Amino acid sequence: MADTPLHWQTISALSEQIHRGTLSPVELMEHLLARADTLDGGLNAFRLIPRERALAAAQAAELALRAGLDTGPLHGIPYAAKDIIDVQGLPTTAGSHLLENHIVSSDATVVRQLNQAGMVLMGKTQTVQFAFGAPGINHHHGTPHNPWHATHHVPGGSSNGSGVAVGAGLVPMALGTDTGGSVRIPAALCGTVGLKTTVGQVSRAGVFPLSWTFDSVGPLTRSVEDAALTYQAMRGPDVADSSTHGTGPQDVMTGLKDGVRGLRLAFAESVFWDGVDPEVESAVRACGEVLANLGAHVESIHFPEAEASHTANPNANINAAEAYLRHLERIGDRFEEYDPVVTYRILVGKETKAIDYLQALEACRALEAQAQRALQDIDALLVPTTMIPALPLEVVDATLEAYQEWNPCYSRNTRVGNILRLCGLTVPCGFTEKGLPIGLMIYGKAFDEAMVLRVGYAFEQATDWHKRRPDLSWAGEV
Repeated sequence: MADTPLHWQTISALSEQIHRGTLSPVELMEHLLARADTLDGGLNAFRLIPRERALAAAQAAELALRAGLDTGPLHGIPYAAKDIIDVQGLPTTAGSHLLENHIVSSDATVVRQLNQAGMVLMGKTQTVQFAFGAPGINHHHGTPHNPWHATHHVPGGSSNGSGVAVGAGLVPMALGTDTGGSVRIPAALCGTVGLKTTVGQVSRAGVFPLSWTFDSVGPLTRSVEDAALTYQAMRGPDVADSSTHGTGPQDVMTGLKDGVRGLRLAFAESVFWDGVDPEVESAVRACGEVLANLGAHVESIHFPEAEASHTANPNANINAAEAYLRHLERIGDRFEEYDPVVTYRILVGKETKAIDYLQALEACRALEAQAQRALQDIDALLVPTTMIPALPLEVVDATLEAYQEWNPCYSRNTRVGNILRLCGLTVPCGFTEKGLPIGLMIYGKAFDEAMVLRVGYAFEQATDWHKRRPDLSWAGEV
């Protein structure tokens, strides 16, 4: 790592230097702030960066180390929070001008946990308005620019700013949320690692809700080990979020580097592959050979639960109904002022009948139980994260009809995991001829984040896709 610039180093590498005393938290924060000053005008990854506050927090972390108050491997490491996650004293706008002055009085639980682990907040990242959209478009605050192409390509959403911030080397970790793919899609399109956690593992308290049934919080990072480190600090029970009650202890670090020899991994031959871009399919299929060479038993299985989830699509009614209710409570009936790519989706909830909502919930529970039984003897599934790579913004955003056509191309494979309550990890596994990233999604059973991280780590160590860096000369990098 000696020749790797600070902004491209992993959390584990930065942590080693901080604890050796060869890098200070203040020096690291100053470096990243300077990089953001140079590049974020073109990238638009951050909604806000409270510079003096970030430097003061880094200084406090440095003084704590000098005093022998070491909080662990995350001490002094900068991170960013998606702008639907509360940070005390800062606005949570959820990507909308309607909440520009919504200054919050307390931290979200996940922010408090990361701060207690020694991490230092650098800023808040952009989001699709109210976290509702897979391509990553926001007409109110601007759509972040995918770092992998000089022409504006979509970054993926809804955690669009988090994907761009990590993918462009502005910050080593950014928090995202995932209701139908909103961590994994931007991670895949921006060439980073993204972990979709099982609902109940990480508290949602202090996170602007989209759907209490499906909302989860997870990290976007540069490496699988970094995702494991930050997830370990984030997870656990919280009295403010009933979904976490009964969450038991989980150590994802101990077995992270155990390899995949003897594991049973499977390509899920179902709707996951229908209509997938040939370059994407080729890259993801090649991952099977990599993992087999590492000693895993790789096969193909029929997984009808994915097809059933896609066909029934129960989360459409659930998301819309739950979002509509929450928005009436928090903002009122001002939907005509919403971003048009969001309005039509939330207003579905206005027309959703109680019986349709309850039947959708029942369908999800039944499909979830079927999936857990089907995967009883499978350690992990291998599928493409998205059907297609990032497209030019002008293509996806040409008309509302164009947006409606392209949106499911990004969210189809990811939302199946939310419906079936699978945990999932996306890791870089290749690039298109245009130089756009491709993601491999590793699905695991509910609450088995340790397994998807273990498989992802083994794959990452055997390949170098995660080491590729975008050419950001178009954004001002020299």
